[in-house]
Amino acid sequence: MAADTLASARERLDPRLTRMGLVLIAAPILATVDATAVGVATQAMAAHFRTSLADVQWVATGYLLAIAMVMPLSGWLSERYGAKRMWITAVALFTVGSALCGLAWSLPALIGFRLLQALGGGLMNPISQAIVARAAGPSQAGRVLGLLSIPAMFAPVLGPVLGGLVVQSLDWRWIFYVNLPICLTVLPLAARLLPADGAERDAGRPLDVLGLLLLCPGATALIYGLSLAGERGGPGSSAATTVLGAVLGAGLLLVGGYVIHALRAGDAAMIDVRLFARRGFAAATATSFLLGAALYSSMVLLPLFYQQVHHTDAFRTGLLLIPQALGAAVGAFAAGRLAHRYGARAVVLTGLLLMAAGTAVFTQTGAGPAAWSLSVSLVVQGLGLGSVMGPTMGAAYASVDERETPRAASALNVLNRIGGSLGTAIFLIVLENQLAGAHAGPESAFGVTFGWALALAVLALVPAALFPRRRTPPS
Repeated sequence: MAADTLASARERLDPRLTRMGLVLIAAPILATVDATAVGVATQAMAAHFRTSLADVQWVATGYLLAIAMVMPLSGWLSERYGAKRMWITAVALFTVGSALCGLAWSLPALIGFRLLQALGGGLMNPISQAIVARAAGPSQAGRVLGLLSIPAMFAPVLGPVLGGLVVQSLDWRWIFYVNLPICLTVLPLAARLLPADGAERDAGRPLDVLGLLLLCPGATALIYGLSLAGERGGPGSSAATTVLGAVLGAGLLLVGGYVIHALRAGDAAMIDVRLFARRGFAAATATSFLLGAALYSSMVLLPLFYQQVHHTDAFRTGLLLIPQALGAAVGAFAAGRLAHRYGARAVVLTGLLLMAAGTAVFTQTGAGPAAWSLSVSLVVQGLGLGSVMGPTMGAAYASVDERETPRAASALNVLNRIGGSLGTAIFLIVLENQLAGAHAGPESAFGVTFGWALALAVLALVPAALFPRRRTPPS
């Protein structure tokens, strides 16, 4: 009985961690909601500024590119100036950027202010993960991160719903204004609740300038090229194809050059690629890369499916995606405790199988499955997605030393975002090609595209099978 009581006490989360985690997750959720809500307001912005939709798309594309530029810097900034100080700075930048976006007097001004907003948005997520992982320790990091991902799962669904309501009832500027009260509440709470910066700081480590010049433009070029490839199935003219190839080629060369540089630089590198020599970290980041492709592509594919096949508006589309968010919340809630008890590998493998099962029904859309079966499939898919995210991040952080956590967080988030861009671009290209040649209607085109998503979930089983059976301290 005493042993059971002791085990239960060990499993019980520290209330301090819970309070700190809720503060840290609030601002990144806002950034995700903001990013997805902007898509709903694109038409309204184009009408207001009297410009084309292609020009307004830079409001979203510029945001993504700025995040890609700043995210690799998160580890060095945290070590140099302290994670707490940099996270508060990131939220402050996001707050100022949001206010200025709402006040924008022209499209160039709006795009510029979105870049400022993205500087904060790109830093918040990796730094918050590093703070939580360090405070929770290897034994509880996966569980805490899993629980904190519950509200984050609702952000992609909440974005289109909130965006539709705001644009319909108020004005597109309020998509940015709604960030202000929450951010202004989070800032003083963070100053009080976040742990003080201490021994993890490394103020003497100089900035890896060469790495910065290689990795940041390289990651940006890859994400921009993949986003460009996904627009309407990729550029049609030979000149545009040449430009696309040059952008992607330059990105690959720069990132490859960074890998060579980082191997030589060792601890002085912005992201230490030697971390990938550890089986646990390599398996977790590979899984995170594929999960990013699955998550971000589903944020695009599912709304398009309901809008083009079921002819729903943005608001109703968001409502139809709620079952996925509910499933993800339940999965994330259960996964942390299960991973703590049985190990991350069993939970992640089970979650990926659930994702595959939920996606399989959408491959049969040409046969016209009933609406209720699609909703049930979204719940199953959400259960899998929610149960995979937290244990995957926990396994990654458990495989590194405490001093390496900021750089591990940077690498994990960069690869997750590149995976999201790659998956989205590939699936949009497949969808556009299928729609162009489909004779049985868009249902069949979406069925084929969801088949690729199913293959992605199955592929993720490979690195997940390499997870340690039990969570172990880093060597």
